Amino acid sequence: MKVVMLEAPQAMLEERRRLGLDHRDEMWDGVLHVVPPAGGPHQRLSTRLTMTLGPLAERHGLVPHMETGLFRAATDYRVPDQSYCRPEHLSERGTEGAELVVEVRSAGDETYDKIDFYAAAGVRELLVVHPGDRRAEVFRSVGGRLLPVQATGGVLGLETLEVELRTGAGVLHLTWDDGSAEI
Repeated sequence: MKVVMLEAPQAMLEERRRLGLDHRDEMWDGVLHVVPPAGGPHQRLSTRLTMTLGPLAERHGLVPHMETGLFRAATDYRVPDQSYCRPEHLSERGTEGAELVVEVRSAGDETYDKIDFYAAAGVRELLVVHPGDRRAEVFRSVGGRLLPVQATGGVLGLETLEVELRTGAGVLHLTWDDGSAEI
């Protein structure tokens, strides 16, 4: 269900904040996007990805984050499922850039609507993963835009982490120089 409110009642916003329901909300050029909590399959997939990608990111000098705001301005930010940032991207309010952003799809979410924002924020790569069939998509920065990467022989690569991704039989296979994982 999509709801558009011209003015959100302050009491409603304060109640969401008090209950901790607002930590995934996003501000798109001053417009509040109220994002519902992720469901079980989404959370389980995102957690397993973080457990696998986090240590690899740290090897590359990146700082892993889960559901942290990626800001262009105080009134323009998104909250990706995961982001992997250089130390200079870090700020008190969240991050001000990222090398890699991961979005795990949920039904009706706005993942694809965020691509231009991520490109403008300087994101180098975007990984989109679909929980049901574990299908992965990679978008890479080319000329200031995030463009889809075509698989070669069924394999996608994440340059930022030097990881190869392949989906088969509902499993996401990740491989890197000295290891592998199945999610």
